[in-house]
Amino acid sequence: MANYCLDQGLRIFLSEGVDLDLLYERAWALRPWRKGPFMLEQHDRGFKIQSEWRSDFKWDLLKDCLDLRGKHVADVGCNNGYHLFCMAKQACASLSGFDPSALYRAQFEYLNALLGLDILYESLGVENLRTYPKRFDVIFCLGVLYHRKDPHSALKALHMGLNQEGVLVLDTLIYESPLEVALCPRTYAKMRNVYFIPSPSALQNWAFKAGFSTCTMLAKRPTTTQEQRKSAWIEGLSLEHFLDPSGTKTLEGYDPPLRAYFILTKG
Repeated sequence: MANYCLDQGLRIFLSEGVDLDLLYERAWALRPWRKGPFMLEQHDRGFKIQSEWRSDFKWDLLKDCLDLRGKHVADVGCNNGYHLFCMAKQACASLSGFDPSALYRAQFEYLNALLGLDILYESLGVENLRTYPKRFDVIFCLGVLYHRKDPHSALKALHMGLNQEGVLVLDTLIYESPLEVALCPRTYAKMRNVYFIPSPSALQNWAFKAGFSTCTMLAKRPTTTQEQRKSAWIEGLSLEHFLDPSGTKTLEGYDPPLRAYFILTKG
C-alpha cells in the first residue's frame, strides 16, 4: 500500500507499478471533489486533485485540540474521508466515517484502495447515530449542523452517539450577535440547504438542551477565498462568486461566512 504524509494537503507516494494515467482518469470521473487537496506522486510524476476546500486549513486548527490515541473516533459528515486519513496518523483505536453520499463514498474507496487504512465507512447520516450499535469516545461533526432542518435533533443524535464522558468537536457557521438568536436565511451565499445559523450563545443553548454538560468555543475564523475556491475539479462556482464585489457581504446582503469551532462534552 502507498505511504502518505500531510503537507498542505494529503500527499500519496505511489509505487512504480501503479498506472498513474489510469488513476488520473478515475479521479477526474469522480468529480466534484469538495474536500482535499490530494497529491498523487510517483517519482518525478504526479497530479493534484484540487478540491474546492483546503481541508488542511481546518485540520491544522483542530489537530492538537484532542489526544486521539487509543480512542474510538467517528467523523459524521466525513465526505471523502480527508479528515479520517489525517486522524489515522494519531493511532486511534478505531476510525469510522458516516456520510450518505454515494459519490463521496466512491471517492473514499478510490483513495483508500491506495492507502489500505483500517477505516469503516458507513453510508449513514447523523440521525442514524441514535440506533447505531457502537458508541464513540470522540465524534467530529464539521460543517454539517447548518445543513440540518432540525439542529436540536442532530445535536441530540450526536450526544447519543457518544460514550459517557465523550467529546464532540463541532464546526458550524455562526451569526455574530450577543443575543441568543439564529439567522434563518432563504439562501445564504447561494446555498439553499442552509437552515439555521446560530449565534455562539444560541449554539451553546442548543448544546445544553441536547444534554451536553459543557460547550466551549475553541476558535472563530472567517472562511476565505483561499480556503474555499473554484477549481476545475468541482465543475461549478465557489465562494468568490457568492460574495459582492467588495467581498464584505454575501450576494443576499448577509455578513460573509464566519465559522466557530466548539468542544462539547457529554457528562
